[in-house]
Amino acid sequence: MSDDQPHAGETYRLARTAEGRPLVGDEGGFVPLGAAGHDSTNAALGSDLPAGDDLPAIDDLPATRTPADHLTFSTPFDPGKLWGIGLNYADHAGDLDEERPDEPASFMKPATTVTAPGGPIRLPPTEESARVTAEAELGIVIGETCKDVSEADFADVVAGFVPIIDMTAEDVLQRNPRFLTRAKSYDSFLVVGPWVSAPATTDRLEEIEVRTVVNDETIAENTLDHMLFSPPELVAFHSRVMTLEPGDVISTGTPGAGVIEHGDTVRAEVDGVGTLEADVVRED
Repeated sequence: MSDDQPHAGETYRLARTAEGRPLVGDEGGFVPLGAAGHDSTNAALGSDLPAGDDLPAIDDLPATRTPADHLTFSTPFDPGKLWGIGLNYADHAGDLDEERPDEPASFMKPATTVTAPGGPIRLPPTEESARVTAEAELGIVIGETCKDVSEADFADVVAGFVPIIDMTAEDVLQRNPRFLTRAKSYDSFLVVGPWVSAPATTDRLEEIEVRTVVNDETIAENTLDHMLFSPPELVAFHSRVMTLEPGDVISTGTPGAGVIEHGDTVRAEVDGVGTLEADVVRED
């Protein structure tokens, strides 16, 4: 590795501004992705960037950093297929008196559910749903077209990690479990961002704790070692079902959900990856 390459253990962030300008950065701030010789954020999810192999150290790029709190972020990439995983923390399944699944309890959400950091999360009219919950999750962003991936090849096909806030119209789901897709699919029911944290090495998973926070109150928190199915297992499992492509996301499950109302603020805190926040509105 040359002196201008990231050192082992270093991470970087891929993001886009609200105007769509692609950025790369780290905890110290962001510079245009073009300064690193790349033109688009989605292109950065391909084979050239996930391991940081050809990305110069951020300090060495010919651009001045802009701090994250001086920027307004959009979703960091154009999402493809969106997988959610239910009941993936043993504690959460117990809290809901649900039986622990023997294989991932997967569901899919349409791309129209995705909204940018800050939101807003738009609650349905109360006559459709009067009880919506929000949950923080770690998202896995696929960076390579792949099929039948082994767990050992996880880092080779994953571009990075992203904080996610996932919503559920709980009263819709309670009426009938077959209504899961509808309960999960209202517009703005998946907040993604503010950046993709890379590389997706498995050693980073040992340091991650996920917290669901509503109005600065921690509703639930847990570490990834309490997952029933680890991120490498989830990627391997779903790649056997279908071909995974750059921009696909597997949202790995939540330690717990909180009820949200008009005027609330929801936050997903994913240690070592990032913090994602969104406001909640209801427009009856």
